[in-house]
Amino acid sequence: MEVAILGAGVAGLASAITLNQIGISVRVFERRESVHNLGAGVVCWPNATFVLSEIGILDELRTVAGKITAMRRTTQSDIELGTLNVQQLDAAMGFPSLAVLREDLMRVLLQRAEECGIPITFNAHATAIERRSDGCQVLFADGTSISPTLIIGADGRMDSKARQYITNDSRPVYQGFVNWIGIHRWSQSKFDRLEVRDYWGVGARFGVVPVSADTAYWAGGLAVPELSPTRTSTHLRQLKQTFADWPAPVSEIVWAASNTNTKGLALFDHNPAPNWHRNNVLMIGDAAHAALPTSGQGAAQAFEDAWFLAREISASPGDLENALTNFTQKRLKKTSGIVMGGRAFAANLFDTDAEACALRDRRAVETDYTAMALGMASAWSDGLPIGG
Repeated sequence: MEVAILGAGVAGLASAITLNQIGISVRVFERRESVHNLGAGVVCWPNATFVLSEIGILDELRTVAGKITAMRRTTQSDIELGTLNVQQLDAAMGFPSLAVLREDLMRVLLQRAEECGIPITFNAHATAIERRSDGCQVLFADGTSISPTLIIGADGRMDSKARQYITNDSRPVYQGFVNWIGIHRWSQSKFDRLEVRDYWGVGARFGVVPVSADTAYWAGGLAVPELSPTRTSTHLRQLKQTFADWPAPVSEIVWAASNTNTKGLALFDHNPAPNWHRNNVLMIGDAAHAALPTSGQGAAQAFEDAWFLAREISASPGDLENALTNFTQKRLKKTSGIVMGGRAFAANLFDTDAEACALRDRRAVETDYTAMALGMASAWSDGLPIGG
């Protein structure tokens, strides 16, 4: 079997590696010239680090990542709302939660793909997937085409050719808020404990995720109910106006933000699709189940896709249709729940009604965070051979 994967992000590279591990010939095609600068950072929660262990790169990731111990919620006035003990989550699932810069995660994945001998073609812009009498082919902007046994679209949420072919509609859904993201480095040690800091305001939220004692990635979000047709990002001026008087480290980060170290983007996801394949074309990762960053599970679910896909193909040798059908059945419910959960949490965080936000904050104070940790462990372990 010959497999072509469109996209060299987390889902694409991880799937290439897991398929290579079961002896399948894989090629990866990436439309960009590099994948090192996509996004700021990510927390690899225990379901993600389980898969990283399975593909043999967890120890390598540990050398560039920080082990998260807690998630601390506060208001924009620095009033404590509650703390989730991440060590309880890790203990329940049996794997660590690691915060890592996106560029370091991609470097580790690329290195593993190279060690496996997986060819990756950059600047390969797929323009369409078309049905032919003997299967489907991918057309590229340079006029070339390929017709592998299986086409896997790991080509993202915004313009997936695989999703367009499978569902006839690849348009993502704007969810009413924008994010600024970046990486901040202090000149001296800033964090004595690696705790995620989550600041909640009215129609605004700021998250700081340390990856070491002096480095963190961050995201500042603001409710923007409607975007103009041509506007998919927002201005740095709004970031500074919104968060300049929030407590440190937010104010420190915002003060240092510039057009060269900060990216602004509008947030989109996809409505869950009941079918992830058509003929010999399959969509995975954000192409199949793009979740908002408020879900916390984008990267983890991409890693899970890679693990499950290799298992299902291995379990149905010579029957690709059965393998793809079983793969979707095992992934659909969990990923759909995560997408819709991310939407609900975002609607809660970016509510612009002050009274509703005050009620939200009171509920956060009353939350049983031990029960929350165990509930997250149960939900994120679902379908995996981990946890209790």
